[in-house]
Amino acid sequence: MAEVPTPLSDLRLRGVRCTAVEVPLRYVLGTSAATVKAAPLLLVDVLTEQGVTGRSYVFCYRRSGAKPIASIVEDAAEVVHGERIAPVAMAAKLQRRFALIGVTGIVRMALSAFDMALWDAMAVAAGVPLATLLGAAPRPVQAYNSCGLGLMAPQAAADEAELLLEGGMRAVKLRLGYPTLAGDLAVTRAVRARLPDTVQLMVDYNQALSRAEALERGRALQSEGVSWLEEPIRHDDLEGNAQLARDLHLPVQIGENFDGPKDLLRALQAQACDLVMPDVARIGGVTGWMQAAGVAEAHGIPMSSHLMPEVSAHLLAATPTCHWLEYVDWTEAIAAEPVKIVDGCWPLGDKPGTGLAWDPKAIERYRLS
Repeated sequence: MAEVPTPLSDLRLRGVRCTAVEVPLRYVLGTSAATVKAAPLLLVDVLTEQGVTGRSYVFCYRRSGAKPIASIVEDAAEVVHGERIAPVAMAAKLQRRFALIGVTGIVRMALSAFDMALWDAMAVAAGVPLATLLGAAPRPVQAYNSCGLGLMAPQAAADEAELLLEGGMRAVKLRLGYPTLAGDLAVTRAVRARLPDTVQLMVDYNQALSRAEALERGRALQSEGVSWLEEPIRHDDLEGNAQLARDLHLPVQIGENFDGPKDLLRALQAQACDLVMPDVARIGGVTGWMQAAGVAEAHGIPMSSHLMPEVSAHLLAATPTCHWLEYVDWTEAIAAEPVKIVDGCWPLGDKPGTGLAWDPKAIERYRLS
């Protein structure tokens, strides 16, 4: 028998539970910034008086990030304890309450994680997918495989690229930032030659280049069958990114470091990119994402996601300028029911909320002390 939906007007916050884990990666991710072999994640459960649980998680980048993010999530939950769950109103209240500390960095990530879990609780209570609660029709969302393809020898990269086509993937992302342009081109050509013509190839520099290097390498890559040039220089150098967007035919993609919707607006006003890809944990959770999606639509800019595909797929389904879902399999080790890509798309089914559910035994195995 299906559960009877809980009236949203009755849904009240009882508390929050945070759990830090570190999960192994199937594909090592070596970038110009760091080599990642395991992903530290903070899992957030919102608990309600009605027994409904909302779930979310964020990638903490470093082990040391989990504890302070959790502490702020718990503090935020105390601020709105006992209130009717209303994520937009709660987000505004928390923005004001944390203004003196500054809603940026780990504070932004904590409030985003809390916001995502609140929205998930509402959708679970309503008995509908999050996408439906946001006014969209759940549908498959096209994804590109962002696992692996870090800095490595050309042949090894080409071999790994083939493995990433599982599930019918029609796009993959390659990390660049070798010491020389020749190194970047050698790997790009090896991977591009191994992939079918129907598979798109995105490249990501992780902010490794100077303006001059980015222009030189971007021009060289324009004839190599690449679909976008991601974060070639510092993400906050809007003037430099705008120059690249003007001078290159290859689309410039930025956005994973946007700190809230206003950052996205500033970038688009500066014409600093052709494409945007906010991170739901940095843009402000579901509430911040939907605000950012409206800005992207007003500017006619295609919008993709960064990490956390379980939540991001629902948000992209409700994004007017939906482009690509960044797929990573980082939660497979702890998920009760890992999602599998079908025909190159993330399948949005009819499960209430985001569908996030964890395997308790796996959580204990990978828990951080």
